[in-house]
Amino acid sequence: MQKERKIKIAPSILSANFTEMGAEIKNVESAGADLLHIDVMDGVFVPNISFGIKMVEDIRKITNLPLDCHLMIVNPERYVERFGKAGADYITIHYEACKEKTGEVLSKIKSLGVKAGLAFNPDTSVELIEEFIPNCDLILVMSVFPGFGGQKFIEDTLVKCEKIREIIDKNKLNCELEIDGGINADTSKLAAKSGCDILVAGSAVFNFSDRRSAINALK
Repeated sequence: MQKERKIKIAPSILSANFTEMGAEIKNVESAGADLLHIDVMDGVFVPNISFGIKMVEDIRKITNLPLDCHLMIVNPERYVERFGKAGADYITIHYEACKEKTGEVLSKIKSLGVKAGLAFNPDTSVELIEEFIPNCDLILVMSVFPGFGGQKFIEDTLVKCEKIREIIDKNKLNCELEIDGGINADTSKLAAKSGCDILVAGSAVFNFSDRRSAINALK
């Protein structure tokens, strides 16, 4: 049985109203968000395009919340320094975008004084990323295939969360476990039971007018 842990909620601004981004961020900040999740998509690694470095710079000016930058892009090593300078607190890269360069890119992120995260897709096994866990501040389990919000939660990914939680606890690692995709008031309970520390939620927060109640429901 997993010990009880404080669950953090990271609203994904991909689901926010872009024409009111400043107000949206202030709203979820006052509603109890713990981090802001910023999905950076290049249209190559994933079949969608979102936003980039300037968005991070501008958001940094209006909030003290930690900025959790999830890079769904090819060749992330080319951009991590700029995201760090823009104000990212966490920079998470994808194993599938880095493969043999993964360790090198994680080290580069940490050298910037930024927390280094590693994400992996639902069809990538824990065994492929296990060696990198000790060098990470955050592991992000994708519970949907990245690219679009509003997808159905893939329950099989919970087994991966349990395995990673076991590795983190067994080795007493200072590493947070995050899950992203299809998180709502029901799946959040499953994710928490499987050992997750941070829940990324888009529509489950931004689709509700009362964001405080939405965030509390997830917690």
